[in-house]
Amino acid sequence: MNFGFTEEQELLRSEVRKFLDDQCPMEQVRKIMESESGYSAELWTQLAELGWLGLTIPEEYGGAGLGWVDLVVLLEETGRSLFPSPFISTTLTAAAILEAGNDEQKKAWLPALANGSAIGTLALLEQVDVLSADGITLLAKTDGDDFILTGEKSFVNDAGAATHFVVAFRTGEGAEDLGLAVIERDAEGVNAQSFPGIDQTKRVGSLSLENVRVASDAVLGTAGQAWPLISRLLDRGAIAVTAEMVGAAEGALYMTVQFAKDRIQFGDPIGRYQGVKHPLAEMYVDVESFKSMVYYAAWTIDESPGEAERSVSLAKAYATDAFTRIGIDGVQLHGAVGYTAEYDIQLYLKRSKWARPMFGDADHHYERVASLGGL
Repeated sequence: MNFGFTEEQELLRSEVRKFLDDQCPMEQVRKIMESESGYSAELWTQLAELGWLGLTIPEEYGGAGLGWVDLVVLLEETGRSLFPSPFISTTLTAAAILEAGNDEQKKAWLPALANGSAIGTLALLEQVDVLSADGITLLAKTDGDDFILTGEKSFVNDAGAATHFVVAFRTGEGAEDLGLAVIERDAEGVNAQSFPGIDQTKRVGSLSLENVRVASDAVLGTAGQAWPLISRLLDRGAIAVTAEMVGAAEGALYMTVQFAKDRIQFGDPIGRYQGVKHPLAEMYVDVESFKSMVYYAAWTIDESPGEAERSVSLAKAYATDAFTRIGIDGVQLHGAVGYTAEYDIQLYLKRSKWARPMFGDADHHYERVASLGGL
């Protein structure tokens, strides 16, 4: 793997950063996160026009056909600016359809996800929040070739904004008898809503299903054999969230360094003192360390799938611990004002708290690495 970015990827980064700096500075982020929808429909349309919503969708379905390393470039910038949007959820929905959908399903859903007229999300987990096949207990009834679903999915990112849900359900009593289907929001018996959370730039909610009929043409892949796909979707979710953590951690570090330069105490900037300088150096080392892990993990998704599980878990585990420390240290180095709502550093601490359990916390991923290593 080449750890340097191409000229095209650096151009993409520059364009994304300029767009977000111009169109969604922190004042706008605060307005959006306090809105009912939690995202800006106007900015969402602009993202679609710029081609970013279809970044990883093939050109034949209206996308740009780029890979996960290119996606990481974009996600670092949305993380750096704390940009509120259902971008990751929609990208993961497209990934599910792209990997397991037939040609008719791809033609039906992918262009709409790429042009922004549809917003997607994954509805995989339930109350127990276990990231394994055992954690999916929603049992489908069969009615001819159709499935009937009644139950509730929890921890559904962007549930309030989504128009399409990729829902995991159980087809039998076997450990991995699982299926995946695309359910539209306006289907009879569907009710979705989001709840206030610690990080208002990210919305998480639930999906309630009451005798929802799933026709065979809405099932992705083969019903009863979906666990490998679900596992890969969890990995893609982990690396997407971790890519945003890279940008957010750098944003928190930059903000804290600038504060240390500007804040004068005893006649000098506080950044001259070891008590401030050394924690900032440690934050920098942490960011650079898990940044490399994220790049490698993103590369394995497209280029070396056999290495993806271990590399994704290493990146998410390290980043989860490190970003939490960076968030806490950033607030503490701001002193008392860091705890006030007026200062933006507290928003980065909240992002670190939100990201910690998303698609597996550090304990889950370290245990997975140990298991994959035969320990």
